[in-house]
Amino acid sequence: MSTAVTASHIESAASPTKVDMKFEVIVIPVADVDCSKAFYTKLGWRLDADFPFDNGFRVVQFTPPGSGCSVQFGTKITTAAPGSAQGLYLIVSDVEAAREDLVARGIEVSEVFHSGTPGAQFQIDGNGRISGPAPEHATYNSFATFRDPDGNGWLFQGSHNAAAWPRTQ
Repeated sequence: MSTAVTASHIESAASPTKVDMKFEVIVIPVADVDCSKAFYTKLGWRLDADFPFDNGFRVVQFTPPGSGCSVQFGTKITTAAPGSAQGLYLIVSDVEAAREDLVARGIEVSEVFHSGTPGAQFQIDGNGRISGPAPEHATYNSFATFRDPDGNGWLFQGSHNAAAWPRTQ
């Protein structure tokens, strides 16, 4: 019996079988589950689950329209501080329309802006933000932000195709 290791054995050991991984749920920390449930309902998101258990554990799950990823919150679901989830991206085809929809639902949303400095979209104080959509509506460069009742921070990012927007001469 040979103990020699061949190159083909090394390659197969270093190349594990690829398994699809689908990112489907993110947990957000909240203080008041019912208040958060009312907020996400007001956003128009689909309620997928609300399961309370005898031991005090409760999980609530919502999915934004058109999303393959959902959010969960509840009691005894995370030890993270309520409101500590920040920079939660929602990619939208039209950031202005997405903003208007939430405003019509009574949600406080920032004005549409673009970054004047790298990372300005993440600055809670608004430093580095320039009012209005990105020049020529550049793809992935226009934003609007909003927060849930605990302060978890959401970010609309416009994914529209710049070539489809009218350009000024």
